[in-house]
Amino acid sequence: MDSLLPHEDVHARLGVSAIHGIGVFAIVPIGAGVRLFGPEKDDVRPVPAAVVDGLPACLRQLYKDFCVPAGGAYFAPSSFNQLTIAWYLNHSDKPNAACTQDEGFVTLREIAEGEELTIDYRTFYPGRLPWEQ
Repeated sequence: MDSLLPHEDVHARLGVSAIHGIGVFAIVPIGAGVRLFGPEKDDVRPVPAAVVDGLPACLRQLYKDFCVPAGGAYFAPSSFNQLTIAWYLNHSDKPNAACTQDEGFVTLREIAEGEELTIDYRTFYPGRLPWEQ
């Protein structure tokens, strides 16, 4: 078989987070410097804030929960129906993973099985984080 089986190179799954709502949790021990997820199939795209502001509250909340606001737009997936596990990483002031230009999300240290994977939103979120206001 030339391609990976669906479970191969999978390190994490979704679960209930003590930080916020749903989070991403290690299902096996993960070493430092490990690329966590495969490449995203779609790029993010900017959606003007004026468009988002005109949407019903339930749809606006999708942008507020999952997107990075910058330059008068929300950077969103091509479809919220296509969110990958990476979109569920929660924020921490002491993250155990980071987003890099070349590798995507990588671990900053060894991660124990069952540990929630976190990133520092300040590395790509402009200004104050929404809950700091």
